[in-house]
Amino acid sequence: MHDPSELVAAGPGAVRRLARRGYPLDIDALVAARRRRAAAQEQVNRLRAQAKAAARPARSGSARVPTDAEREAARALRERVQAAEADARAAAEHLTDWLLEIPNLPLDAVPDGRSEKEAVEVRRGGPEVTADPDGARHHADIGKNLGIFDSERSVRLSGSRFHVSRGAGARLERALASFLLDLHTEVHGYTEHAVPFLVNRDTMTGTGQLPKFEDDLFATTVSDRELFLIPTAEVPLTNLVAGEVLDPGDLPLAFTAHTPCFRSEAGSYGRDTRGVLRLHQFEKVELVRICRPESAQEQLELMVRQVEECLRRLELSYRVMLLPAGDMGFSARMTYDLEVWLPGSGAFREVSSVSDCGTFQARRAGIHYRTADGHKAPAATLNGSALPIGRTVAALLEQGLRADGSVVLPEALVPYTGFRRILPGGRTG
Repeated sequence: MHDPSELVAAGPGAVRRLARRGYPLDIDALVAARRRRAAAQEQVNRLRAQAKAAARPARSGSARVPTDAEREAARALRERVQAAEADARAAAEHLTDWLLEIPNLPLDAVPDGRSEKEAVEVRRGGPEVTADPDGARHHADIGKNLGIFDSERSVRLSGSRFHVSRGAGARLERALASFLLDLHTEVHGYTEHAVPFLVNRDTMTGTGQLPKFEDDLFATTVSDRELFLIPTAEVPLTNLVAGEVLDPGDLPLAFTAHTPCFRSEAGSYGRDTRGVLRLHQFEKVELVRICRPESAQEQLELMVRQVEECLRRLELSYRVMLLPAGDMGFSARMTYDLEVWLPGSGAFREVSSVSDCGTFQARRAGIHYRTADGHKAPAATLNGSALPIGRTVAALLEQGLRADGSVVLPEALVPYTGFRRILPGGRTG
């Protein structure tokens, strides 16, 4: 969430930067809302002071009995105080609700544009991308032919956009999660967490999922207790330190978790209906870093390199893309997408987004650190997928497919799977 004073002070600069995201900030209306909140609180303070002064004789032990007129005046004053407090709450809530809807300000280094078409390619990695090999197929077909995907039963269980894997497929997914967690904890220095998959409204609001994206979430109410299924482990991981003042000597913090993720995929009707690219439930290993604001860009580049190392060890072809301002997530001020090559589609598809959120989420969640002069200030937060299990499996199947219908897996996974090759019928070797 933004500090309204900073937005007003930035003036035309804030309007320009938000316009790059397609958000029209009415700075005059924002100034008016701030003035209304300040004036309403000033009125509350003034009336409370009057009420306190009027009550002083009674507190001093005066034996004089108040007249009916004095009692009536005191009652009327109390009612004015209550009305003023209600008006102040309404003014504060109006401003807060508005601020919660304003996205983060993009950095000037972020390119212009509203869609992935305007993303800028930074570099490529992994094996060289070549034309589709003979027999290349969509990962859904590969999984079915190998006997490791069961789309018919997944539909029977839960409907569309759910997934069932079995045998070597289920083992591959488990192995991939273990490989990624070991890499991030043992090599990259992250602390693994096991976190709740259901969180409250404040937690969702802290990272920017609420109130704007409520339609994209799965919610449940049990015994009048409202909870939301997490769309990503970024939500509970970032909020682990919500409301805390962090010791600067402990920064940066580096958290990771392997969790299911739940998304309604509102607005994606008809897109990626086959396979595992766009599901209501999928698994992901997530990375979160919390640091001083001045080191956020350095931390962002570090996280991108860490995700690239995952892809290199998995021997996957990929590219790094810098997203344009209008295509970034709500809380991000700069985002790199890492896209993996899917030969069955003849296209690169996103497998990870790594975002620098600056102090945006920390202001919403109350995450602070102690500065050198002893004051507290909002920390910076960053997050990234490293990696989603389903999309990574799709890339492994499509890039590892051989002419005989088998799939060869990268050497890095063999200690975790116990096999290098998946053969038709689900056999391994």
